Amino acid sequence: MNRNKVYILEDRGLLYINGEEAQAFLQNIITNNIENVSERKSCFSALLTPQGKYLYDFIIIKHKSGYLLDCEKKIIDELYEKLNLYKLRSKVEILNLSNEFVIASLSKEKFLEIENSKDEEGFTIKFREDPVLLDPRSKILGARLIINLEKLYLSLKKLGLEISDIGEYYKHSYELGIPQVNMKNLQDKIFGIECNFEELNGIDFRKGCYVGQENTARIKLKDKLNKRLFAIKVLDGELNSEEITLENKNIGKLLIKSENPFALLKLENKKFDFDLDLKCGDANIKAIKPSWI
Repeated sequence: MNRNKVYILEDRGLLYINGEEAQAFLQNIITNNIENVSERKSCFSALLTPQGKYLYDFIIIKHKSGYLLDCEKKIIDELYEKLNLYKLRSKVEILNLSNEFVIASLSKEKFLEIENSKDEEGFTIKFREDPVLLDPRSKILGARLIINLEKLYLSLKKLGLEISDIGEYYKHSYELGIPQVNMKNLQDKIFGIECNFEELNGIDFRKGCYVGQENTARIKLKDKLNKRLFAIKVLDGELNSEEITLENKNIGKLLIKSENPFALLKLENKKFDFDLDLKCGDANIKAIKPSWI
């Protein structure tokens, strides 16, 4: 990422979870350990089905007496309703702040220029009283600034940043093998652990119970992870099928069909050969090997 560029992620939304039982409420349902989240540390996490299948993912940032959930705006109403279902009688308030705050992505290099910053995934500081954090999934993804719309442009000016096309940011994320767009296509089709959430710091296997924990732990402990979500590169042709084949044998399924496509692919002996020439409909494709695997 260019150190002087910033990407305004208008397709991201924010929920605010507040109240005296907010920490316990989140701890009981999410894949990561909310007790590790503080003013100096944010985390990546997910909400799964009771069977361990993917539902939603988000970044959690400590804010005042509660927590901000940075998630894809397309699913924010669904996530809001799901959290309210789990809330029951908990002393928790859930607010949608998407119309008041915006999320901006900047480079790691620019983040490290800010006073008190640290080269550590999830490390969180304040810039003009607003949280800015190094992405907890991967430092290479850069940092995120959570800011009120009214303060946005002055803060960007003070940081010396120029607004750029968010397509550049999402292409960078895709090349790293980290999907962030059209995640609804994964819902109830793929286990959370198959989304590489362990490698992206999104699952804590020591925290105890949460929704979907039993199957997630079983896949991990019994070494049953036989599929993974990978970015795929189209060499030529058109993606006009969901089925992915190798020498006419099915080895996976296209789940996110866009300019930055992702597919669930079978592993062979817990590994995947990224040199394989694959087919998806009329397209010749290859899987992209992420740096974190």
